[in-house]
Amino acid sequence: MSREILLMVDALAHEKNVSKDVIFTALELALASATKKNYHEDADVRVQIDRATGDYQSFRRWTVVEEDTLENAAAQIPPTDERAEGLNVGDVVEDPLESIGFGRIGAQAAKQVILQKVREAEREQILSEFLARSEHLVSGVIKRMEKGNAIIEVGRIEALLPREQMIPKENLRSGDRVRAYLSRIERNVRGPQLVLSRICPEFIIKLFELEVPEIEEGLLEIKAAARDPGSRAKIAVKSNDQRLDPVGTCVGMRGSRVQAVTAELAGERVDIVLWSMDPAQFVINAMAPAEVSRISIDEDAHSMDVVVAEDQLALAIGRGGQNVRLASQLTGWELNLMTEEEAEQKGEEEYTKARQLFMERLDVDEEVADILIQEGFSTLEEIAYVPLSEMQDIEAFDEDTINELRSRARNALLTEAIAREEKVGEVSADLMTLNGMDEELVRVLAEKEITTVEDLADLAVDELMEMTDLDEERAKQLIMAARAPWFA
Repeated sequence: MSREILLMVDALAHEKNVSKDVIFTALELALASATKKNYHEDADVRVQIDRATGDYQSFRRWTVVEEDTLENAAAQIPPTDERAEGLNVGDVVEDPLESIGFGRIGAQAAKQVILQKVREAEREQILSEFLARSEHLVSGVIKRMEKGNAIIEVGRIEALLPREQMIPKENLRSGDRVRAYLSRIERNVRGPQLVLSRICPEFIIKLFELEVPEIEEGLLEIKAAARDPGSRAKIAVKSNDQRLDPVGTCVGMRGSRVQAVTAELAGERVDIVLWSMDPAQFVINAMAPAEVSRISIDEDAHSMDVVVAEDQLALAIGRGGQNVRLASQLTGWELNLMTEEEAEQKGEEEYTKARQLFMERLDVDEEVADILIQEGFSTLEEIAYVPLSEMQDIEAFDEDTINELRSRARNALLTEAIAREEKVGEVSADLMTLNGMDEELVRVLAEKEITTVEDLADLAVDELMEMTDLDEERAKQLIMAARAPWFA
């Protein structure tokens, strides 16, 4: 009988191209399953096959569990059981069992267990071979459609292209050959599942790599991509060879290369823009075909005010805000579009606000405040802590005036810090220890007069987001935590 086991393992391992250990493991499970039927279906049975001789032994196992968590008396024992003497919770005790004859196993049941394990091993091996090739752009034939999702045969593997990952208005049918990007691998009871996408930005990057050999050669790089699937896309390209025009190379002779990509993307129009290390220049390039008059950068908020002429505004916005939205996604900056008139009005408001701040907090007249603003100062921190040499370059101020301004700015900041600390001191202990709260957030809320859990509970989510710059999910969690006593 032992020889029969070894022969069967050898045959299956060779036929299915999987390791013998996989077959042995599957056979052990099949024998254990059959053995349980002679004792108790809920019993824990382990079978161990000697890989060299084919002999096997069977054991019945019990796990030591706490008395109050004992759920399966056929496979668990409490610490008070005599069999658990000297053992800890979680330890396992085994008793030898009489092994059933191999010939008495329900042949069909054993075969099913073995084949299932073999199929899983085959899938894992095929998947490993596939992943080893680092193929993210895959091509295959649609085998069938299931509830709008496409099941695609990629070599010897089946992949899933979900409906929501198809290009809008795309009509795919069984038998069609399609390309897609491998976005992730899901592991479920049926084994590993490749999940594909035709709408992610990475897909368009891979398509250009396929059409433009200079990218594979390292002469060109695609630095970023943004898409409105099926409608419009933008890619940013950079040349690593000064003799090469990156935009023209990607467009191709008479547009052949970009047209090949557009055809694969169901007519999606592609703007190819020049990448720049300078964020402002990159944004100007990304806003094409609209012409940008000037840009103002706010590093702290990671945003830019993009100023365009009145006749360029519609082009800059694009249909349904498409152009500015794609430019924002491509560059990674929040872009605020405005006309020259709007920019001028905003500038005047900021000028007035800064002037008022300096006049009140530094106790200076309008003329001194104006000089500071014209020299590029907009906050008390800048006046207090910029290198002294920068302020000494201001011709209108002598050394005594500069030192006095810096001293007043530091005193004003210190007064603000003390006031903030006093406000934090008013915050209730239950708000400070609320789940999801942190020290910085407590300070921000205290400045807004939110000092108790009840104050926080009374806020709407959008109010909290506006006060703190939190994302919607965290704002919701905090407010629900604050409101928990309402439902207790």
